[in-house]
Formats: sequence, structure tokens, C-alpha cells
Amino acid sequence: MAVPGDRIDRDSPLPYYAQLKQLLEGRLDTHWEAGSRLPGEVQLCEQYGVSRTVVRQALDELEAEGRVVRRKGQGTFAAARKVDETLFQSLTGLHEDVEARGGTLRSKVLQQELIPAPAGVAAELGLAEGDPVVCLERLRYANGEPWVLARTYLPPAIAPGILGEDLTELSLYGLLENKYGVELDNGTRMLEAVPASASIAEALRLEAGDPVLLLHSTAWDVLGRPVEHFLAYHRGDRSRFQVRLRRRRSPATGLPAMVVTQD
Repeated sequence: MAVPGDRIDRDSPLPYYAQLKQLLEGRLDTHWEAGSRLPGEVQLCEQYGVSRTVVRQALDELEAEGRVVRRKGQGTFAAARKVDETLFQSLTGLHEDVEARGGTLRSKVLQQELIPAPAGVAAELGLAEGDPVVCLERLRYANGEPWVLARTYLPPAIAPGILGEDLTELSLYGLLENKYGVELDNGTRMLEAVPASASIAEALRLEAGDPVLLLHSTAWDVLGRPVEHFLAYHRGDRSRFQVRLRRRRSPATGLPAMVVTQD
């Protein structure tokens, strides 16, 4: 059923398929919930007065962008919305990213104990291999759905009482800053696509070998101490990372330089 303004503008220079895509996006944002079945192609042709080719092109683009899922013999369905996480400019945590967009984040704590530091973790945190390090493994649920499996490592001296904290709903960064006086300053993050191992796939409700987005991150405080290193496995079908590019001139040469910042 059409709504006011929900029509193709025959006088617009924008192609019909692009207009239809925008109209369907509006309905996906405001009307169709995840899992809802969209009207069939024939119904969309009749509703918007366009050809089947136009409808299929609009749906093709929505499917490519992850907004809809098409199932052979069943129809087209609204996909679960991807959750944006920022990547570069501000040192924010997942909890802050999700809440900033009006979502809810809850964690199932799978591990919260001291372990001997693996070599790679020790190198990131300025420790010796085998030194005690706090390991937090949490399965993060965004809006009730498993979304990220995160393994976080911290030097024990950074937050002496962290092993006794309930991290089910707390922001780790907020806890470090507000309770333990850690003033976070800067960090590095690297993103890559990897196949999900059997254990990661089981936790995230995927098939083994499905692609996941692996985020590596290390953060330092204002004293220059490494305070946190984590590996976070994100469901690729539920995540996307926003990056803003800003063109600046180098003070030394006056030539333009491309700086990557977080959106």
C-alpha cells in the first residue's frame, strides 16, 4: 500500500530504478522490520507503475548493499540492519558506538581471568611473554543478536579490580576512565576479513569458514602506557565501518596529504 509522496516522479532526471530504490529504502527504515516479506515484483510494478526490469534493478542494488535478502521461491525479505562502528578519529569503544546510534549492547562474559601473556599480546602491551595479563572474552549482543566476539587483554596494574567487575552491561572504556583513572589518549586499529573458525562461527551463529571482519586494536593512555589490546571478530553481514577522508596540506611541503579520520 502506497503512502503520501511514495511515488515515482516522472519529471525527475533520476532514473526510475534509483527512485524506486530510495522509496523502498524509506519503507525499510520506517515500515518493514527485519524478516518482513516485501511485496512481490508484480505487486511493486503495479504499485509504482514501473517495469519489472526497474523493480529488479532496484532490488539488486538493495541486495548488494545488504538491505534485503532474496530467497529463491520465497520472495524478498527485509534484512537486519547493519550496525555502524567508527574506526579512526575518536578512540571509542563498541559500547559507546552502539549507544550513540540508539542501540543496546549487552555482553556475555566467557572468560575473565589472569593468563600468561601470548607473545603477540606481550609485544603490544610492553610485557614479557608469559607475564600475567588480564584476558576478557566477551560475546557482544547488539539489539539482542550475537554480533561480535571480542578478546581483550590488559596489564593487571592498569585496573587492579577488573577481575571482580561485572562487565555484562558496562562500557570497559568508561570503567577504565571513571573508576580506575585511566585517561585514554590514542590508539591504532587494523581491519581485515578472515574465515570464521568453528568456535567463532558457533558463537556468532554462522557457518565455519564464513567471512568475518577481524578488528585488531591497541590503545595508549596520556602517559604513553599501552593499556589495552583486543581482537574483535565481527559478523560481516551485520557490521560496517565508516571512514571519513579529509584532505590537508603538509606543513613541510605545502602539498596535499590525505588524512583518514573516523566518521
